[in-house]
Amino acid sequence: MATRVTLSEVAELAGVHRGTASRALNPQTESQLNIDTVRRVKQAAESLGYVPDALARGLRMSRSMTVGMIIPDLTSPIFPPIVRGIEEILQPQGYTALLTNSDGDLAVESSLYDSLRQRRVDGFLLATGRLDEQPVLARAQADGVLAVMVNREAGRAPFPAVIADSQAGIRMALDHALELGHRRIVHLSGPTSFSTTRQRREAFVAAARGVAGLEWGVHEAADLSIAEGERVMAEVLATSHRPTAVLAGNDLLALGALHTIRRAGLRCPEDLSVLGFNDMPFAGDLSPALTTIHVPLRQIGCESARMLLQAINSGVQKPITRTLPVSLQVRESTGPVPA
Repeated sequence: MATRVTLSEVAELAGVHRGTASRALNPQTESQLNIDTVRRVKQAAESLGYVPDALARGLRMSRSMTVGMIIPDLTSPIFPPIVRGIEEILQPQGYTALLTNSDGDLAVESSLYDSLRQRRVDGFLLATGRLDEQPVLARAQADGVLAVMVNREAGRAPFPAVIADSQAGIRMALDHALELGHRRIVHLSGPTSFSTTRQRREAFVAAARGVAGLEWGVHEAADLSIAEGERVMAEVLATSHRPTAVLAGNDLLALGALHTIRRAGLRCPEDLSVLGFNDMPFAGDLSPALTTIHVPLRQIGCESARMLLQAINSGVQKPITRTLPVSLQVRESTGPVPA
């Protein structure tokens, strides 16, 4: 069996003290050293095949060097870019994200929270999302743990959050439809138990009420899925006064709406324009390519991880909400109002 390379051997090869080698190989302390020294130590470690003992370092710092993450649906296209952003920040600092999936089940969320606490994670990144029922947040508050809400608001719980500017996004989408001449516009809303979809619904209603002569309505989906988009769009088409534009609360609902429009023998955008929200990775590959609101998902992950690391390193957590800007991505699914 090959013997494990020690930190002392790395230090000897690099020509530095063992403590200097330790600081050079620690992402949290390497900035204290000269760049050339850090480079020399890292080259020595690489040439010897040295693997830092994260557990030992964590014990010295009274940390596990892990972060627990609970998300509601691993299969949703919204989360891979967010997780990539989180890992982009955590990994260089020596942290590992323990990713778990709750399927949106409150009992599962609580069980996952217990499991991650037992593993002594240093903090949580949470995308648990019901505004009316958030037992995990209540427990986290009672336990005094560090946590950041990811693409969700914390409600009354005193935790920081990173979200996108849903109000501005809905306003951009509505303005785009209005500029194309649309005056009969429907919003396909997600369930209002989620902070993101509630914000978008409220923003649409507020903006629509301010437009003179606009005929508008809201149809609520039971969840944020393609199937629900199909079902709710069928309801819309069954109404006596069909809209000319649809603003969906997310891209999956928009995709479902496109399916129903096509099955009804209608064309998008010639007969009906469709707008999404989030700019999920598939949005530009649809036919027609989806006009949508781009949400900086990867940046949401990055900012969430940064906020949590700041809290871990300082021991202080402030319940601030960071709202990131969004932008309109005009593609093929929107066009002038039908003549």
